[in-house]
Amino acid sequence: MSRSENFSRPPIQRQLRRLSRVMVWACWALLVLLPLALLFYWVTASDTELALRANLPAQAMQAPLATWQRVAAGLVTAIPLALMLTGVWQARRCFNMFARGQVFTQQATSLLGRFAGWVAWAALASLFAGSATSVLLTLGNPPGQRHVSIGIGSDQLLTLFFAGTVWLMASVIAQGRSLAEENEGFV
Repeated sequence: MSRSENFSRPPIQRQLRRLSRVMVWACWALLVLLPLALLFYWVTASDTELALRANLPAQAMQAPLATWQRVAAGLVTAIPLALMLTGVWQARRCFNMFARGQVFTQQATSLLGRFAGWVAWAALASLFAGSATSVLLTLGNPPGQRHVSIGIGSDQLLTLFFAGTVWLMASVIAQGRSLAEENEGFV
């Protein structure tokens, strides 16, 4: 695209394309950095910190964690992250379309809906991952001293609300696009 073409576009369209390119890069950053951060956390966090993050009492683990426990718990917590990152991948594809000026297309709307779906699955998976992590962290304890932590946090509820909102917006956009195509058929 030449500079003259770029300046002939309405400012809002140029702004949308530019912001969409920034969001593509933000998605790439999340796709790379979040798995590294999760790995760093499970390698460096103290047993007490891991217990507290799993909604366990600080002294819940009576013996130091075995390497297999740390690895297994890390893999369990990687499941919601993998689901979330699959959603981020869909968002990245959607933002790429926006950056090319393809905003109200069926594919862009579908990608937005898929993003919402993966984010919702990630929030639901995090509920189960938290409980499974608490069990894994206390498996080294003697029978009767093991824990299971079950909880629903505001972060999970807000994530589900966000996913539902985005999914609804994608559905409204799809309906609007369908009506616009139908109206074009009458002209």
